[in-house]
Amino acid sequence: MSRSTAVAGAATLDGTAEVTEETVAAHVRGTLEAVFASVAETRAETTALLGRIAREGRPPTTADLRALRPGLEDRLTRPDLVSGVGFVALPGLLGDVPAWLEWWQSGADGGTRPLLLDLDPRQSAYSDYTHWDWFALPRDTGERAVAGPYVDYLCSDEYSLTLSAPVTVAGRFAGVAAADVYLRHFEAAVLPLLQRLPGPAHLVNARGRVAASADPAHLAGSLTKGPDFAALLAGRRPARDRGRRLVPCDDLPLVLVVADR
Repeated sequence: MSRSTAVAGAATLDGTAEVTEETVAAHVRGTLEAVFASVAETRAETTALLGRIAREGRPPTTADLRALRPGLEDRLTRPDLVSGVGFVALPGLLGDVPAWLEWWQSGADGGTRPLLLDLDPRQSAYSDYTHWDWFALPRDTGERAVAGPYVDYLCSDEYSLTLSAPVTVAGRFAGVAAADVYLRHFEAAVLPLLQRLPGPAHLVNARGRVAASADPAHLAGSLTKGPDFAALLAGRRPARDRGRRLVPCDDLPLVLVVADR
């Protein structure tokens, strides 16, 4: 099955079936859990690799991270939403470079290719990636994160979501495992159901950034004012706020916001 077929299939639901907030939350969760599964595999492989190197009593290098490449390439050939995947090292972790992304992504021809970046802090505007949500949220919270949507100037120049999780070795943060999803693919998967809810609906991440929307008052990419979405996600219970129903997507760091008619 092709990637485009999988994306289209993810949006399919029997037109006669009742669509509720819980239905949509479950659909969103299922759509992105497949992406987080790739993140989890990358995280496990990276943790094991860095653990072995730590036991050898030396810092890892970019050459060591090449061992991750077969798995990363394999994840890009699956029929899901992943457009890029890899490990992003904490600056200073590696012994031969100041910063590094061991990252592979899909090409326009359907093949896979590594992302080659100049991360020299003396020359590159992208050398400090530690302030970006996909890196900072897992580092600061120890939890999975959904960052974006944002224009991914680092990897693809596409409007994207990045799903990430912290990588730790001996209890110390070492970087993040992550995967990119083009926003056009994610919206194709979830908008048909958002549009069938009884009131205007959108999805936000823990910071209130809109990830998908069927509500013209809340465009994708904008910030939503409202409650503490991170606290709501921690409680994992639906709530109401100013005429809106807020439904966490289970343990996925997204909240479905549905306005009353």
